[in-house]
Amino acid sequence: MATGDPSDPYGTDQVDFNGHPPFEVLAPADQRLPFVFNSPHSGCQYPQSFLEASRLNSHSIRRSEDAFVDSLFKHVVPLGSPLLRAHFPRAYLDVNREPYELDPKMFEGRLPSYANIRSIRVAGGLGTVARVVSEAQEIYHHRLPVSEALFRIEGIYKPYHSTLRRLLAQTHVTFSHAVLIDCHSMPSTVKCQTTDQRPDFILGDRYGTSCAPELTEYAASLLSGMGYSVNRNKPYAGGFITEHYGRPARGLHALQIEINRGLYMDEVTHAPHSGFNALADDLARFARDLTSMPDASFIGDALAAE
Repeated sequence: MATGDPSDPYGTDQVDFNGHPPFEVLAPADQRLPFVFNSPHSGCQYPQSFLEASRLNSHSIRRSEDAFVDSLFKHVVPLGSPLLRAHFPRAYLDVNREPYELDPKMFEGRLPSYANIRSIRVAGGLGTVARVVSEAQEIYHHRLPVSEALFRIEGIYKPYHSTLRRLLAQTHVTFSHAVLIDCHSMPSTVKCQTTDQRPDFILGDRYGTSCAPELTEYAASLLSGMGYSVNRNKPYAGGFITEHYGRPARGLHALQIEINRGLYMDEVTHAPHSGFNALADDLARFARDLTSMPDASFIGDALAAE
């Protein structure tokens, strides 16, 4: 089991994630598969200083979590695939954004000139350091110092991505290709209303650009065969991680999976319900079958590009 950057040059050991490292790798004794699983939004360890700076209570602040997703996928480790999971919460830092997507209205002081202050995500309050949780609820009482944003980015965001890159690079060297499965969850309804029910799963491959089409097609067929409803790319085509790491022509494939939270948890009480174990069993079978795909499905684009 590996944790975040042991050198910790930015002092993030001073941030208490309730005794947990900011993130960790659950690694098999022997990686037998060219797959890496990632759960960047399931962190639920809230630093006390962060809670004190928030205007939200301990329940409302959790609405942006991809709750329990790391637990739903932990069975991939005995299969022979590593699982990278965050302990820091998404409301504290979102690693599925560019490193410096920041809203200048959130901070006291001048942001670096290279900060992306005009992205759609920043406009919606969901930058690298978010302004809101779901349903546009403001997180903070007051503006934050710019140094706080840079502290989170330099001390946690960059080591997280360095770890993910290392896992993918090692996998690629060992197997001649690497497949990243980026694991997320979504509210069961739009704006938590009873209308506009979402499908059970949404697969995002950046409209066919982040992975071999066979991977998306096979994942969809496996889930559909289990009786689940599946959409592709709408409304979630994959975020920064899928877009940034998906390079099929180089033998690097990335697929995002969004799970409907209504399948496994009570979205009001924020607790798993009776469907959790059944879904976990189905996802274990899904992961076993998905990771059994023939290597030829993933190396064709890379060979064609040579």
